[in-house]
Amino acid sequence: MEADTQQPTKIPKELRNLVWILVLGALAPMLDTTIVNVALPTLGHAMHASVNVSQWTITGYLLAMGIVIPVSGWLLERLGGKKLWVTALLFFLVGSALSGIAWSMPSLIIFRIIQGVAAGIIMPLMMTLGIQLAHRLAKGAPLGGLMAVATLPIVVVPVLGPVIGGLIVGNFDWRWIFYVNVPVCLIAAALAWWKLPADEAPAERHPFDILGFVQLAPAVALIFYGLSKATGSNGFDSQSAYIPLVIGLVLTVCFTIYALRKARPLINLRTLRVRAYAMSLAVLFLAGLSVYGPLLLISLFYQDVQHKSVLMTGLLLAPQGIGSLLPRIFSGKLVDKIGPRPVILGGLAVTVLGTLPFAFATAHTSEWLLAAVLFVRGLGLTPVNIAVMVGAFQGVPEKELPDASSTTRIIQQVGASFGVAVLTLILSRALLTHELPAQAFDVAFWWSIGFVVLALVPTLLLPKLVSKQP
Repeated sequence: MEADTQQPTKIPKELRNLVWILVLGALAPMLDTTIVNVALPTLGHAMHASVNVSQWTITGYLLAMGIVIPVSGWLLERLGGKKLWVTALLFFLVGSALSGIAWSMPSLIIFRIIQGVAAGIIMPLMMTLGIQLAHRLAKGAPLGGLMAVATLPIVVVPVLGPVIGGLIVGNFDWRWIFYVNVPVCLIAAALAWWKLPADEAPAERHPFDILGFVQLAPAVALIFYGLSKATGSNGFDSQSAYIPLVIGLVLTVCFTIYALRKARPLINLRTLRVRAYAMSLAVLFLAGLSVYGPLLLISLFYQDVQHKSVLMTGLLLAPQGIGSLLPRIFSGKLVDKIGPRPVILGGLAVTVLGTLPFAFATAHTSEWLLAAVLFVRGLGLTPVNIAVMVGAFQGVPEKELPDASSTTRIIQQVGASFGVAVLTLILSRALLTHELPAQAFDVAFWWSIGFVVLALVPTLLLPKLVSKQP
C-alpha cells in the first residue's frame, strides 16, 4: 500500500513536452493523407492522368504503409526508438520533397510510396515511444493525460485537413501540398534528436521473422487495398475489392495460427490475452462504422446535397474540430478517475446526438444548426478516442508495447477504412432507390447510428476502472 501512495498522480511536464514533440512529427503524415484526398482531382488534371491512374497516389501510399506497419516493432528493437523516429521523419521529408518535384504521374506514385513507407513506421511508433517514455520518466502515472495529448491528431486532423487542403489547392500550386510537410518534418526531427532521451540497449534482439512477414505484410496491404476499392460504385461486389480482401483475410488467419505457435513471431498476438487490450481493439474497429465513417458522409452531404465547394465544406466541418478540442481539458483526468468504460459510453452517446440531426437534414437545413450539431459531435469524439487508447494499453507489459502499438494501428486503419467502405456502399445503394439525394443520405446516417450499438458490446466488456502502468 505504501508503494502505491508514492506513485505519481499526474503526467510530469518533461514527459508531456516530449509527447508533444512526437505529436508534431505525426502531424505530417496524418495531414498529408487528408490533404491529398482533397487534391486528387487537381493532381490528375495537372499530370494529365485519369482518375484510375491518379488514385494510385493514394493506393500506393496505403499499400506501402500496410506492408511496413508490421515491421515497425522489429525495427524499433534493432535501431532504437529515437534513431528510428528521426530516420522515419527524414524519410518522409525526402518523400514529400520528391513528390513536390514530381514530373509525371508514375514518378509521383513512386515518391508517394516512399512517404507511405515512412508513415507506416511513424504512426505506430508514436504511441510506442509515448508509453515507453511514460514507463521511464513517470512509472505508475495514469495514462489519461498522456493519451489526451497523443490522440490529438486522430481527432483534429480529419477535420482540419480538408480545410488546409482546400486552401492550398485554391490559392497555391499543387506542389505545396507536399512541400508543406518539409518544414514540419525538419523541425520535428530536430526537436526529437535534441530532446528525446538516448535509446536504451535492448534486453535481447530477435531474428527477423521472414515467414511471418510474408504472411502478415501482404495480408495488411491487401486488406487496405480491398477496402479502398470497396468505396467505388460497386462496393464489395467489385472484383478489385473482394478478391484482395479474401486473400488478405486468408493470409491473416494463416498468420494468426502461425503466430500463436511460434515463440517470437513478427507481431506477438498473445498480447490479446489482456482483456482490456482485446476489447479496446474491438471498439477501435467498430468505431470505424459508428464514429469515423460518418465523417465522410457529412463531407459528401455538404457537397452533394447542399452543393458546397470543397473549401466551404472544410470550413463547415471546423466546428467539429473546435468541439473536439474542448473535452481534452478534462477527458484524460476523467478516464484516470472512473475508467475508460463509462467515458466511452458517454462519448458514444454524445456522438450519436451530434449525428442524429443529419438523418433528418435536407438541402435547406440551416448551416448554423448543422454547425452546432457538429460542435456537439466533436465533444463526443474526443472522450471516445482518449478512453479507448487508455483501455488498449492498460495491463500490457512494456516489452510487448511495440507489438501492441503495431496491432492497434492496423486495427484502427482497417476499422476506419471499413467504416468508410461500408457507409459508401450503403449510400450508393440508397441513391439508386430514393428520388432525392437527401433521402439517401438519411438512410446512410441511420445505419451509422445503428452501428453504435455494435460498439457498445465490447465497450461494456472493458474493465470498470483504469489500472496503473505495469
